[in-house]
Amino acid sequence: MAGASQGFHEREDALSARTKDLHRALVSLQEELEAIDWYQQRVDAASDPELKRVLQHNRDEEVEHAMMILEWIRRHDVVFARMLRMHTGHAGPIAREEEAGEAAGAADAGGRAGREGGR
Repeated sequence: MAGASQGFHEREDALSARTKDLHRALVSLQEELEAIDWYQQRVDAASDPELKRVLQHNRDEEVEHAMMILEWIRRHDVVFARMLRMHTGHAGPIAREEEAGEAAGAADAGGRAGREGGR
């Protein structure tokens, strides 16, 4: 894995197998998102309708790959899973949901601290 975004930033022997696998998944997600962007640009730039359809198909395949990697990350990283639940799949303004979620998280954290402190 060469390159700043692909290589490990710490000594490889200092990293757990879990961290290495998570890194591989995150780099793969970056690559899939980049491919989606490239195909979308090609769709916009292409003048031949059949080529556009082929490129749209290829773009959509990359979206599928990105979602599969995202699902793997969700299953293997509890913080990522929690943030996905908090920030996706809800109607309404995104920023408002984020603020409400953060406020609820702060209240939950305070409540946990209070319960633990009373033990």
